[in-house]
Amino acid sequence: MSDSSSVTHLAQLLQSRVQDGQRVRFTVTPDWLQGRTTFGGLLSLLAVQAMRDVCGANWPLRALQTNFVGPVVAGHFYADITLLRQGKNIRQVQCHVTQEDADGNIQVGGVLLGVFGTGRDSTLPALMPQMPEVGKTVDEAMLLPFIPGLTPDFTQHLEFRFGEGGLPFTGAADWFSRTYLRLRQAQGIDAELMSVLLSDAGPTPALARLNRPAPASSVSWALELRPITDDVAHDGIWRMDKDALAVGEGYVNERTSLWTPSGQLAALGYQVVAVYA
Repeated sequence: MSDSSSVTHLAQLLQSRVQDGQRVRFTVTPDWLQGRTTFGGLLSLLAVQAMRDVCGANWPLRALQTNFVGPVVAGHFYADITLLRQGKNIRQVQCHVTQEDADGNIQVGGVLLGVFGTGRDSTLPALMPQMPEVGKTVDEAMLLPFIPGLTPDFTQHLEFRFGEGGLPFTGAADWFSRTYLRLRQAQGIDAELMSVLLSDAGPTPALARLNRPAPASSVSWALELRPITDDVAHDGIWRMDKDALAVGEGYVNERTSLWTPSGQLAALGYQVVAVYA
């Protein structure tokens, strides 16, 4: 963990935002970077918060599509919000993430679409997936360290315990990973925002097939959220299950299942990841 004076907790990032009509300004600190850009899960979380600020937080988030267009470096960026449609049960909201570059030009960092929907009475029977068991329990799983200069900066905010599958860059035969994780300082962060953040916290499991480090970058991300009915303790340990579904021509199609500390399905994610190896 880096010096605490250089670390900005997630709640602090959220508290420092400034809203001006349909625009919300955020300030991201270097400890939240992934390489040269802001960690994608954080960028999406902040965009969702901006959508809530402008259009209302009374309906739960049901789906989120994120296209990572360009790097969003440490410093100020803007989330411009547009309400596309407000129906009786569904609200669709667009977010444009922009940032001024070193030459004063406005660059697009991301385009996101959030779908918020109220619960409705339905004759459909409930289908509640059960969290599958993995080879190691939380207590048995290996704690992965934060190594400055080697592991991404944002990972210092998270605790990872490796439960099953292949570790990145070990030449393993696995195409999957099962990881226990939690946000170290999670006070004041609700379960919906936590689901967005944690669903993008792990690398593609395809990196386990490589024998040496190589960069990878998310191109697009589709996240589907499920309602969480159990109370989630701020220090609870979640589980992230990732599976590579198809790989070729330098791209990985993968699926993520995120489970709450009590074993409820919180989200299903689908990503296209570019691997430069």
